[in-house]
Amino acid sequence: MVEVLGDTYAALWGGIVTTLAITAVAFVGAVVIGVVVAVFRVSPIPPLRVLGAVYVELFRNIPLLSLLILTAYGLPYVGVDLSLFTTAVVCLMLVSASFACEAVRAGINGVPVGQAEAARAIGMTFTQSLSTVILPQALRTMVQPLVNIFIGVALGSSMAAAVAVPELTYTAQQIGNQTAESMLLFLISAAVYIVIALLGGATGSVLERRLAVQR
Repeated sequence: MVEVLGDTYAALWGGIVTTLAITAVAFVGAVVIGVVVAVFRVSPIPPLRVLGAVYVELFRNIPLLSLLILTAYGLPYVGVDLSLFTTAVVCLMLVSASFACEAVRAGINGVPVGQAEAARAIGMTFTQSLSTVILPQALRTMVQPLVNIFIGVALGSSMAAAVAVPELTYTAQQIGNQTAESMLLFLISAAVYIVIALLGGATGSVLERRLAVQR
């Protein structure tokens, strides 16, 4: 057992780094897209509201595994050739953004209506009131939902193994097949995912407390 870990340490570490990279890039992208789509959904312009609703309903109801396989093996047929890493990041980002959008929209809707009315009363545009008055206040209620999305992104990154992205799950599977120590490798993988989730939750709790002090 010790020999297996010693011989495969570098490969496992590479898988962990790839998992963290997928998680970080996909989460940041999901939050950015989610904020944009949430702004569409609360916009006073009807076509933007419809576009935002369509995006959320579409990507919230597509299984990530199906989207990964369709994108990885379908796009080359139409002349779009993405790396497997990029494919995993984009698919995870698009699906997670639909949930991030709802978290942001709930935060926006949680801000008292009087805040928006006061902003309009002093001559602010919709964009100005949203960026300087509403979103900063909404952020306080969005921390935990966004932490849950981060954890979902981290766990969802394991789906990238289905298209041979060398992240943690895929690496553990390959090493397990070579060494006949699959149980040990997957226990290690599970422990790593648990640590990532716990660290994400702890960071979210710290941010929530710091934002609460500013009330």
